[in-house]
Amino acid sequence: MNCPVSTSQELQALYERLLNMGTLVEHAVHESVQSLQALDTSRAYAVIRSDTQIDILEMEIEARSVHLLSLQRPSQMELRLITTVSKVITDLERIADNATNIAEVTVRFQGQRHIKLPADIGRMTDICNEMLHQSLQALIQRDQELARAVCKRDDEVDALYVSVFEELVAIMERGGDHRRTAQCANLMFVARFLERIADHSTNICERVVYLVTGKRLRLG
Repeated sequence: MNCPVSTSQELQALYERLLNMGTLVEHAVHESVQSLQALDTSRAYAVIRSDTQIDILEMEIEARSVHLLSLQRPSQMELRLITTVSKVITDLERIADNATNIAEVTVRFQGQRHIKLPADIGRMTDICNEMLHQSLQALIQRDQELARAVCKRDDEVDALYVSVFEELVAIMERGGDHRRTAQCANLMFVARFLERIADHSTNICERVVYLVTGKRLRLG
C-alpha cells in the first residue's frame, strides 16, 4: 500500500508548479517582444501556442490549492501560502495574456514595412523583464525587501508609457497613410501591455509581502 502524501509535500509540489508556471511566463514575455523587434512570426506563434500550456497549469494549480484547503484545517502560514499561490497564478496568467497580445501584434505586422519602434518600448521591456524576474525571485526567497524594491520601479514604467504614447501620437499627427496610423495604434497597445505586465509584477510582490508578514499592503 502506498504511503499517503503529507500536506507539507503537497504544498512543496504546489509551490514548484507555481515556479514552473513563472518560468514559462518569463519566457513568453521575453519572446513576445523579441518577436516584435525582429518581426519574427515563428517566435510570435510559439508564444501564442504557449498560452494554452500556461492556462492549463493555472487550472491545475488552482485545483491543487482547493484540494489542499479541503484536506484539513491548514495552519496560518499554510493558509497564507495557499492563498498567495492562488492569487499569484492569476497575475501570471494575465501577464502571459499580455505577452500573447504583443505576439499577435507581430503577426499583424507580417509582410509590412513598419515604423521604427520607439526606443522607450525597449526600455520598458528591459524594466518589465527585470520586474517579473525579480518578483519571482522575491517569491522563491520570500524576500520582502526585494519585493518592495521591485514595486518602486512601476513608476519608471508608467513614465515610459506616457513617453511612448506621446511619441506615437506625434507621428500620427504628422499624417501619412492609414497603415502607418494603424501601426502606431498597435504600438500604443504594446506599450499598454507592457505597462500591465509591470502592474501584475507589482501585484506578485504585494503577495510576497503578505506571505512573509501577513499584512496586505498596496505598494504600486
